[in-house]
Order: sequence, then structure tokens, then C-alpha cells
Amino acid sequence: MLKLLKNLNKRDWFYVLISAILIVFQVWLELRIPDYMSNVTQLVQTKGAAIKDILREGSYMLLCAFGSLISAFIVGYFTSTIASSFSYRTRRKIFKKVEEISTEEVKKFSPSSLITRTTNDITQIEFLIAMGLTLIIKAPVTAVWAITKILDKSVEWSILTGAAVLILLITIFTIMFIVMPKFKIVQELIDKVNMVIRENLSGIRVVRAFNAEQYQEDKFEKVNTKLTNQQTFNQTVFNFLNPVMNIVMYFLTLGIYFIGAILINEANMGDKIVLFGNMIVFSSYAMQVIMSFLMLAMIFMMLPRASVSAKRINEVLDTRVTVKSGFVTKNNNGLKGTIEFKNVSFKYPDADEYLLKDISFSAKEGETIAFIGSTGSGKSTLINLIPRFYDATDGEILINGINVKDYSFEYLNNIIGYVPQKAVMFSGTILSNITLGKNKHGKPSKERVKDAIKVSQSYEFISKLENKEKSHMAQGGTNVSGGQKQRLSIARTIARDPEIYIFDDSFSALDYKTDSTLRKELKEYTGDSTILIVAQRIGTILNADKIIVLDNGKCVGMGTHKELMKKCKVYKEIALSQLSKEELENV
Repeated sequence: MLKLLKNLNKRDWFYVLISAILIVFQVWLELRIPDYMSNVTQLVQTKGAAIKDILREGSYMLLCAFGSLISAFIVGYFTSTIASSFSYRTRRKIFKKVEEISTEEVKKFSPSSLITRTTNDITQIEFLIAMGLTLIIKAPVTAVWAITKILDKSVEWSILTGAAVLILLITIFTIMFIVMPKFKIVQELIDKVNMVIRENLSGIRVVRAFNAEQYQEDKFEKVNTKLTNQQTFNQTVFNFLNPVMNIVMYFLTLGIYFIGAILINEANMGDKIVLFGNMIVFSSYAMQVIMSFLMLAMIFMMLPRASVSAKRINEVLDTRVTVKSGFVTKNNNGLKGTIEFKNVSFKYPDADEYLLKDISFSAKEGETIAFIGSTGSGKSTLINLIPRFYDATDGEILINGINVKDYSFEYLNNIIGYVPQKAVMFSGTILSNITLGKNKHGKPSKERVKDAIKVSQSYEFISKLENKEKSHMAQGGTNVSGGQKQRLSIARTIARDPEIYIFDDSFSALDYKTDSTLRKELKEYTGDSTILIVAQRIGTILNADKIIVLDNGKCVGMGTHKELMKKCKVYKEIALSQLSKEELENV
């Protein structure tokens, strides 16, 4: 928790200081009220007391109450400002951290958990700051100050008040001991609820197609019931606090008056009025002490859950960034679009076996390099090493003669155009999706966007839309087909004008005619750009300058289509599984 307080800036700390001063002032005003009440009580019972003296003491009570109200209002404004600015900066830090960490670290937390940590967990701490800051300062100040004011009033009353406080402390710490470990479970269950909801929404078409609504409902019901039962248990335990507090308050009040009655009865006539005034004052101060511990109880109710949330947030913020940006921001060696893999191997940090083993190849400017192999052979993993979604475990990857680890992320992403296997669309317009982000030239020009739409074969369906490229795009591209999304994803990359194009099985959603036309126009338009293609279709890669065949993470063949048909058994098997022998001979 204390670690997160670093997110408070100088202005926030200034507000905390002002709030602390105002809270102490507020406590002083509230503790002055019983004194004036005692004076009024004694004046009322004193013969010959002037009404103006009673009104004066009453006016002081009203002024104290009004001053306390104004102080509380100002403190409320400051604490709300502190809490909201804290949550704003912390949420921004988490979002930025998630953008910095690699795909591996993101998978470690899971998207649903990261959403919970960015929203619900921060809200818990924000609530603690907004409510708890006042209580953390006010409760101990009020308790200590009120106790010092009543210690000399009566030993009997002091012992009674001490017993009441002891009962409250035992109750509070017992509840905290029971509930504290449960809050971590609650936050983890919220993660699971978010995961099930997110999974259901993203796969709603499949759920409906397979009549799996009941299955999803049961799945949600199971985790939701667990969360509800855990929350019910926590609230039930906390609910014991309220009746205990009330019982202690009522019995303390009765005890004070009972002891007071005995003391007044046994006192001399001259001391009776003083004792009666002291009893009124002690009763008021005793209630202040009890209310202080009630405020502390409220803090203890909020603190455990906020502490768990703080720990979860720090887990994200403290995550070590394994894929770090380099410092090279320009290329002065005259090379452009060249790629070289030197004995590259890759395995996940916690894995025992390598996914890729000793891969070596090179690509010159303007060449088209294709990768093919069975499912799980490591094709996508290999090309994901180039934009540094992961870093190679062994070996080197050079772009334009420079190790990719030495490039700054911004520069590396400017010279690479990446089209993922699954097209990703963002809410907005078709145009905003095509011009997403920025490249070395800034935003793509209108001419570049038009060319990108034409080359990607997107013009046919965009031209039929009422608002053309300014038509609305739903989140995830749910209002367009899979093939249309894929073409728009390709258009987005073409609009960036990169030196190197990477297509991760990006033509799989296209029909054969569109695939062929797109690749032909892409080759003509990109000119001297280097193209890397991961494909399952032999037809997509037949004309590649170099085809690399992968099998179980190893390179088992490299060459042109004709060369591989003669010397690579794996490639030949893949080719014959898709095309007939006669078709392959006519290529």
C-alpha cells in the first residue's frame, strides 16, 4: 500500500497536510461542544443565572458545530481530489505498463485479471483514500484527545470506558483475523467472473450456434455463486460489528449514568451540580471515544481489501520488462529491407524444450520469403521474433545488418508492417482503422490510404457503403465479414509503407481469386519491399523467391517450389495433400 503512495504528487501531499490541519481543527471544535454543554447545564441549575449567559454558551456550541461542518466540507473536497487524481495516475501507469511488457507477461496475468486490476482494484484503493484519509487522522486524534479530557473526571467512569474500548478492540481484531485472508479470494473470483463474461461475449456466435447458452449460464452461475457466497460470508462477519458497537455504546451510557447517580447521591450538596455537569461531559466524551473506535473499525473494514488490491496492482507495476527497447533510431549502413537469422533458437523461459532450433536464413531487399509447415511447427513463433513480441533465446536476428534488440521499438515498428493471423479491428471508422497509429512519415496520406484500399481488394465492399471509408466500424469488426476484416488489416499495413511486410497466415480468410489478385498487386505496389509470408496454402507461396519448410521447430527444407519438390519430403507431402500431381507439374 505504501508503495502506491508514490503516485501522489506534491499538490496531493499539500492537500493531505491542509486536510490534516482542518481535521484536527474539526476535532477541537467537536470536543469543545461538551464543555459548552456542561456550562449550559450548570447555568440552568444555578439560581440567578442570566439568560444571556446561557444564550452565549449556546451560540458558542452552534459556532463550533458550524465550523466543524465547514471544515468537513473542505476536507471532503480535498480527499476526493486526492483520491481521483491518485486513481487517474495509477490507472494510467498500469495501462502504460501493460503496453510495455511483452506478450509473455500479459499472458501471465490474463486479460480479465488485468481489467480487474485496472478497474475494481484501483476503485478499492480510491475508496479507501476518499473515506479513510479523514478517518485515519480523525479517529486516533479524537480518541486520544477525548481520553485526556476525561481521565481526571472519575476513576470509575474511566475504568468503565476502558473496558468498553477493550471489548471493541477484541471484536475488531477477531473480525479482521477471520476476514483478511478472504479478500484475496474475492478479487480472484472477480477475475474469474470477468473472464467468463469476456469469454461469453467474444464467443457469442459459437455459443448460439452450438446451443451452448445453458452451458455458459451454468459456468457463470458456478463462479458467480462462489463469489456471492464469499461476499456473503465476509459481510455476515462484518455485520457482527454493528450490534456489538451498539450494545457497548448503550451499556456504556447506562453505566456512566448509573455510576453518576451513585456518586451524585453520595456527594455533598455543593458538589452535586459539578458532578452532574461532569457526568454530562464524560458521557459526551465517552461517546466520542466509542465513535473514534467505530471510525477505526470502518478503516479496518476497508483496509484489508484495499491492501489485497494494492498488492495485485504492484504485481503488475513491478513486473520486470524482459523485452526492452534499444537505442538505435536510424540506419546509416545503406541497407534496406534485409533480414538475417543466425542460428536462432527459442523457448519460453519456463519451458524445457525449444520451440525453434538453430534456424538460419537470409532475405534480401525485395525478396519474398515464405514459411510453411504443419500445425505447431513454429512458423508464427518464428516471425513473431522479428517485431520482438518475444526475444530469441539463442542466436541473432539482424535487420539491415543491426540486431533487432538494438533498435528502439518506435523505429523497429516503423520499418516493419505486421498483419496478424487474426485481424483486429477497433471501434471507430474504417478510415481510423486503416490509419491507426503513426509511421516514419506520420499519418498516411489520403493517396496512400486510397492505394492501400485498392491493393488490399477492399475497394469493392467499401465503395458500396453509404459513407465509404468513413463508415462505422464496430469493436472487433463484428459488422463486417472475416474476409473483409482481413483485407482491412492488410490495407492498414500497406498504408504504413514499411520496408518489411510480415503476413502471418493473413490470406487464409480470402477466397483463392482474391488471394491471387491481392498478392499480385501487392508485389507490384510494394516494389523493393521485403515480404515474409506464413501460409498453409501451397498456392499462396508457389512464386516465392525462397520457401522455408519447418517441422517440429527445425528447418527441414529451403529453396524454391521446384527445388523443394525434388529434395524436401515434408514439403512434397504438404503440396500433394493440397494439389494433384498434374496441377503441381503445371506450376
